[in-house]
Amino acid sequence: MSSSLQRLLKLAWPIRNWMLLAALLGAFTVISGIGLLTTSAYLISMAALHPDVSALSIAIVGVRFFGIARGSFRYLERLISHSATFRLLANLRVWFYSALEPLIPARLMVQKDGQQYELRSGDLLRRAVSDIDILQNFYIRVLAPPLVALIIGVLMWIFFGAFGATFGLIFIAFYLVSGVGIPWLAHRLGRRVGREMVSTQAELESQMVDSVQGIADLIAFGQQERQARSIEQMNKKLQKLQMTSAYVSGMQGTLTNLLMNLSAWTMLLVAIPYVYRGELSGVILAILVLGALASFESILPLPTSFQQLGGSLESGRRLFEIVDAKPAVQNPSTPSPTALNHTIQVEDLSFRYEENEPYVLRNVSFSVPQGQCLMIVGPSGSGKSTLTNLLLRFWDYHEGKITLGGHPLQTYQQDDLYQQMSVVEQDTHLFNTTIRENLLLARKDASEEEMIEAARKAQLHEFVLSLPEGYDTSVGEQGLRLSGGERQRVAIARAFLKDTPILILDEPTVNLDAIAERAVLDAIKDLRQERTTIMVTHRLAEMEMADEILVLHHGQVVERGTHASLLQSEGLYWRMWQQQRARASVSVE
Repeated sequence: MSSSLQRLLKLAWPIRNWMLLAALLGAFTVISGIGLLTTSAYLISMAALHPDVSALSIAIVGVRFFGIARGSFRYLERLISHSATFRLLANLRVWFYSALEPLIPARLMVQKDGQQYELRSGDLLRRAVSDIDILQNFYIRVLAPPLVALIIGVLMWIFFGAFGATFGLIFIAFYLVSGVGIPWLAHRLGRRVGREMVSTQAELESQMVDSVQGIADLIAFGQQERQARSIEQMNKKLQKLQMTSAYVSGMQGTLTNLLMNLSAWTMLLVAIPYVYRGELSGVILAILVLGALASFESILPLPTSFQQLGGSLESGRRLFEIVDAKPAVQNPSTPSPTALNHTIQVEDLSFRYEENEPYVLRNVSFSVPQGQCLMIVGPSGSGKSTLTNLLLRFWDYHEGKITLGGHPLQTYQQDDLYQQMSVVEQDTHLFNTTIRENLLLARKDASEEEMIEAARKAQLHEFVLSLPEGYDTSVGEQGLRLSGGERQRVAIARAFLKDTPILILDEPTVNLDAIAERAVLDAIKDLRQERTTIMVTHRLAEMEMADEILVLHHGQVVERGTHASLLQSEGLYWRMWQQQRARASVSVE
């Protein structure tokens, strides 16, 4: 039994009683169908002999009973199996998200075929939605039908054997070939196709998401037709796989129907001599033939179920690939208490993402006393954002030390750490909801007055009041209905509302024009008051607010000091300052 199959079965353990009940109801449905056909056979055969009507009354009632029972049992079976499965799938989505969440802040790397690769957002979406939906086929169409087929097979074997060992043997032979042989063949033929269909659909969805997210760039560079051709090629590959799957499905359906009819004809041909010899009545002959036909209802779903098993196992494997991925950061077994002193100390910190990759940071050391402000500057690619991610503990370091209040950062629970920090990033993500909901993300229990005060401090309130719906205005997907400066001010308002003792800002004014940058910097001046603040930037504006400035270059600290002292030294910081002043002069002219 494959690892994915074992784990999928284990996930179904909480709903095992419901699935067993659904299987029993499924068996009762088939039994009712068999009863309906055999009772009908008895009724029609007896009626042809012109007996007294009273002799047919029980059969007439039986036909009505089995007809009603079949529909009732089928309804209950579908209701219970689908209800239990949908509850399980809902729990699986929460389970999957809980496993995914710790992986996301760092690069999401998973292991496949002995190699690591980074997942794309479209592929993640496919796993979280479509792959879990595909498991519906496994829990509804793969687990219960074999149990139903087993119950019916045993009962009908006994039933036919009661009329003679030959009839029992005929039935079980055709039943096993149809219920075991054809599903096995369908699984063998459909396993590879099912796996490839799931992976191809995932790749197609990833391409579609990438194309939608980058449509403006594709149009700007005239590459939309090339991307469309790439999607078309992937579609053709998927279509070919779907055609192969349809061929296998049609083949197994034809073979099952053929064997079902052959079993009825064989039963008829074998039973006719028994009737001539008077060992069986004509009524029993009709019951045997129609009973054989009706019994095959229990195995009709099996070939399709086992054909789809390969796709279900592939979807399961893709989910377990994420669940088994090791988070870059894990909570300590004996965490430090919440820090009361918010001094941040970094000593001889070196970091690289993978063992075979070059160092991004080397021997970085600095200290930020409680309530003071440190600016970290440097050219693009100097390691500033990596340092921010380490301070936020999105990654764990292995060389050097970062302490908060005298305790190593790794000894704090992540939730405790994040409760003490507010973050304003260069790419502020706003959810596709109202400004109010985006602000309350910082603190759900904040009052209206507290929210408005935070917006006012971030110089956002007047702008919000100018909107027709005020704080109930929808910001659109990723906040695209707001300008870059307005999105940054929403992020700063969040930081005000969260009101934590530590503030980390990662390029908060990048890609902003001069007016928006001035408004954001004014808000940051107010925000950093009495907070331990680390601001990462490559734009040297309002540097006088820093108590100390750290200059990074190629992952190393090359200069440190105040704005005035660094200008006097005429090093890298002075050159960056001169370059930005020159660009500012050109833009003014």
